Amino acid sequence: MSSSPSDVAAPTAPPVPVTGRALPGGLAAFLVFFASGAVLVLETVALRLVGPYVGVTLQVTSSVIGIALAAIAYGAWSGGWLADRRDPRSLLAPALVLAGIATAVTLPVVRYAGEVLRGGAASAILLLVALAVFVPAALLAAVTPLVVKLQLADLRRTGQVVGRLSGIGTLGGITATLLTGFVLVAALPTTVILLSLAVALGLAGIGLGWYLRRQARPDLPGPTRVRAALAVFGLLGAGLSAVAPNPCDIETAYHCARVTTDPNRPSGRTLLLNSAQHSYVDLADPKHLEYAYTKWIGAVADVAAPAGQRLDALHLGGGGFTVPTYLTATRPGTDNVVFEIDGGLVELGERELGVRPGPDLRAVVGDARMLVAGEPTDSRDLVVGDAFGHLVVPWHLATREMAAEIRRVTRPGGVYVQNVIDYPPLRLIRAELATVAAEFTHVALIAPPEALAEERGSNFLIVASDAPLPLTAVRVRLDAVDVNVSLLSGADLTDFVGEAMVLTDDYAPVDQLLTTA
Repeated sequence: MSSSPSDVAAPTAPPVPVTGRALPGGLAAFLVFFASGAVLVLETVALRLVGPYVGVTLQVTSSVIGIALAAIAYGAWSGGWLADRRDPRSLLAPALVLAGIATAVTLPVVRYAGEVLRGGAASAILLLVALAVFVPAALLAAVTPLVVKLQLADLRRTGQVVGRLSGIGTLGGITATLLTGFVLVAALPTTVILLSLAVALGLAGIGLGWYLRRQARPDLPGPTRVRAALAVFGLLGAGLSAVAPNPCDIETAYHCARVTTDPNRPSGRTLLLNSAQHSYVDLADPKHLEYAYTKWIGAVADVAAPAGQRLDALHLGGGGFTVPTYLTATRPGTDNVVFEIDGGLVELGERELGVRPGPDLRAVVGDARMLVAGEPTDSRDLVVGDAFGHLVVPWHLATREMAAEIRRVTRPGGVYVQNVIDYPPLRLIRAELATVAAEFTHVALIAPPEALAEERGSNFLIVASDAPLPLTAVRVRLDAVDVNVSLLSGADLTDFVGEAMVLTDDYAPVDQLLTTA
């Protein structure tokens, strides 16, 4: 007699064999949340750590994200592999302690290596970012699979356990990203953030090891002298952090900033942002313009409004406030409004660069693209574009849509000048000229002849207006401040621009255009 399907007992899934008891749910959740969050703190801070040496460009940002993801992938794979071959309880505490040591060592390693790898070469960027992120991130990424293995006590709950811990890890990463970006970076130097993280990881590992010993589980593996050596190595890393070369006087929310004194001009001050010269001011002579491109801007301003005649000027980017200070000194009563995204630079300017806010100089902290949209139409005689993310104009300030907003704000007959840095084959300046020319009727370019000949990189100054530009007067004024500079316009400028693309909000690859071929 055959049995019916209802007579057959349903098979039960055998339990997944694990070593020892699972961790308490709260402890398991904390470890995954904490380790995942620590990885994202490292990733966020790494950009500030390497920025002074290789800049803060799209390539650097992409490298930080890519290396961090590679470390997470490798660490998760390695952690899972080890979890199947060793008791995860014997590996969790060492992983946290080693991650703390690696984090402490990261700071001096990057700062010493950064002095050697300084520059924008792709290989230097990738290597420096790897030194900043890979080892500690990989060690921390191994924590999650180790915890998951300990919590898998029943095949029927595998999806629930893995899904829960994966979700908790993601929440840890989100929390750490928001906390670091909104609070930690604004409140603490990179050194303090990294060393605090290293201490927190070390203490978490030691505390976990103590807890597991209380549960009669294996101690940290290896002989006592190995553990002592690791402790000494961690302390050595922390000590080296204190004496490692620091390229910053202060760290703002966006920059590693330093102010140096000109040895040939005691009243001269140079502002360096991420180790690149950004501005020069003379505390004793606000009319002094040191850099060539500031002399060109001054020449255009002198023609737009003769000395003594006030202007309504808008500045996109403050830096050292060189040009606003010059306009105030040469044209009393000028209304200078400066849009500067980095409030720390405004404070630094007031403290060390002689910036004196008042009726003729107002600094507004915020993104220039957002702030320009709120400016009245036909309200400015002169608009100065001098905002940079390292060496390149931020992409959203370089598009046709931004140029249209600037044209709207500029009065009929007013002038827009934009500072652009480029290197041969000069793809960026050609594209930016095409972009500005798409909105302004009359455009000219001021640049050294050797730069126009693609013999070297340089600053380029775009001059634009809806009215015919007084090019003859500008040439005369340029001859008084920089006789060797070229002034390009008309057919010569059209030939120079060629078929260059117009940058738009939809497509503005400024970092790639700046990269030398």
